Amino acid sequence: MERYSENGLELLYEIAGDGSLRAMRWGLAGESFCVPAGERDCCIPFSVRFTGETTSYMGGNRHFGVSGVGPWKFAELRREKMPDGTHLIFGFERDQLRISVHYRLYRGIPVLRAWTEIENNGPAPVGVEYLSSFCQMGIAAAEEANNVRVWIPHNAWRREADWKEYTLSELGMEKIGTHSTKRISLSNTGSWSTKEYLPMGAWLRGSSDALLWQIENNGSWQWEISDEGGPFYLLLGGPNESENQWYRSLKAGERFESVKAAVAFGRDFDDALAAITRYRRSIREPFAADRNLPVIFNDYMNCLWAKPTAEKELPLIRRAAELGAEYYCMDAGWYADENNWWDTIGAWVPSEKRFPNGISEVFHAIRKAGMVPGLWLEIENMGIRCPLAGRFREESFVRRHGKRVIDKGRYQLDFRSEEVRAFANGVVDRLVRDYGIGYFKIDYNIDIGAGTETESDSFGDGLLQMNRAYLSWIGELHRRYPNVVLENCSSGGMRMDYAMLSKHALQSVSDQENCVRMAPIAAAAATAVLPEQAAVWVYPKATDSMEEIRLNLVNALPLRIHLSGEVLNLNGEQLELVQKGIALYREMRSFIPKSIPFYPLGIPQYGSNWLCAGYRGERTYLAVWRLGAGNSVFIPMKNKIKDVRNLLPDPETEIGESVPFATVLEVREAF
Repeated sequence: MERYSENGLELLYEIAGDGSLRAMRWGLAGESFCVPAGERDCCIPFSVRFTGETTSYMGGNRHFGVSGVGPWKFAELRREKMPDGTHLIFGFERDQLRISVHYRLYRGIPVLRAWTEIENNGPAPVGVEYLSSFCQMGIAAAEEANNVRVWIPHNAWRREADWKEYTLSELGMEKIGTHSTKRISLSNTGSWSTKEYLPMGAWLRGSSDALLWQIENNGSWQWEISDEGGPFYLLLGGPNESENQWYRSLKAGERFESVKAAVAFGRDFDDALAAITRYRRSIREPFAADRNLPVIFNDYMNCLWAKPTAEKELPLIRRAAELGAEYYCMDAGWYADENNWWDTIGAWVPSEKRFPNGISEVFHAIRKAGMVPGLWLEIENMGIRCPLAGRFREESFVRRHGKRVIDKGRYQLDFRSEEVRAFANGVVDRLVRDYGIGYFKIDYNIDIGAGTETESDSFGDGLLQMNRAYLSWIGELHRRYPNVVLENCSSGGMRMDYAMLSKHALQSVSDQENCVRMAPIAAAAATAVLPEQAAVWVYPKATDSMEEIRLNLVNALPLRIHLSGEVLNLNGEQLELVQKGIALYREMRSFIPKSIPFYPLGIPQYGSNWLCAGYRGERTYLAVWRLGAGNSVFIPMKNKIKDVRNLLPDPETEIGESVPFATVLEVREAF
């Protein structure tokens, strides 16, 4: 048995006498469990399914195993030193096919970034129906089934990051033999990558072993857990044929690379979350303009509701500056004469009716007030009533069965098209050049389903190509305008994945309109998004109590502030509290990009009376919410407490138990 160690991780593998790899498993160094010798033939580090070939395991809908009857021969192990870590590549060959399993390790972080590449060196095409990004047998032994917990991150519009804990039995995984056709499986099909679930999951074995994973694709994906011959396995991957209508005909000489996935190892959930947080920082593109985490005012939520005019904007701009905003983003509606603009978008030309003196008047006022102007843009869509929709080639739109796909009155543009990219570049260039835009809120409010038939082997193949083309365009945009901040929004958190987040400065985590209902979303946001990327609305209303305004602020303080709301109608006391909160954020923001989230009361749950999200670095902050009954709560901490300071002191009057309340504590720990 061979061993390889790095970053506190240990790889065990064995090469049999016939040249096949008989066992392979990653884990924390010193972990006791290893796959029994009799089960080692099912431990190859990838799963693949080819059209027209038999499968190696009886599986039902499971994707575990490989196609064909011949073994895959181990060809090589290549180790490449990188500036920030190591790249391991395991090569396997069968007939004239080659599979390379990639593991990217980042210095000092117990995380693997994994993907798989397949190359066809034969004379004929090969049909690929499934290819894993990460495959590992032995995440637990059969006898440990009762000691395992699975955390599934449900996600929905206005109810994002809703993690729930399950036993294997509660998910139907009852051990009844040597293997099962039952599996725990999550998947997404379509261009809203997180409309039902985050592309994540967690596996906790006992009290000292945790896996936390994410799949990095801005479209379709799938993961599964099941058992084979006793031990349990974990498979992570992008789109496949059975779940996502993805199929790829790999022609002679062609290569295909799976989507990337990351697996963090830890002793518990917080430990694994700390690892994946550091990993996310390693894969982010640098955003110089967003380095100091500026305060952003956006005129949408509980404010103008996508009905901007010069008359409404000018007083808002003055108030936003008074409150401490540094960027001012005009949200949707600026391009339409009518309020019913949903299916007319696409030209991105300012409305003369809304801005009779020209929209430059507004942007000039923003700059004069000392802020950077921003604009809402939904560049991937074109409304069915947009005049430009008839001028583009049919191949520039998503199509199925010979017709353009329409979702909610809009077409989807295909960023593989040179015509589409030239148009999108022209729009951005014009807005930056003519108006000095320094911030784009890039929204996306439709879901096109399985994909497109244009220049693809399957609908899912077309969607994956489109996903990658759009990310490439975003990367080009960032390089062309390094000082322009790019926000990722998809009706809030409907594309909250790290394919998108690695190329955007920040993420609007939710469109939730109620500050109390926003609290559990904000509290759990750091499980899905880096704290410095997690933009949370602070949108006070004139009818809000001081406690509700305080809760508004606490939702965003350890993360990113998206200021909005009825700021023109707040009274003096309310305004003073908002200003105090923003001043506090300015004091905290240098800490945020280095903070590590943790959850002393457990992962925040909807319906809980108390929530607590911790952020640890050179200092420690605790955001605490009381949403139900109870005068007090005990918050366990791993380290001894030297001192606690309440950064948003309680009001002098006593608050009844029925009133939601929140605050931020600075905690001095003795490490």
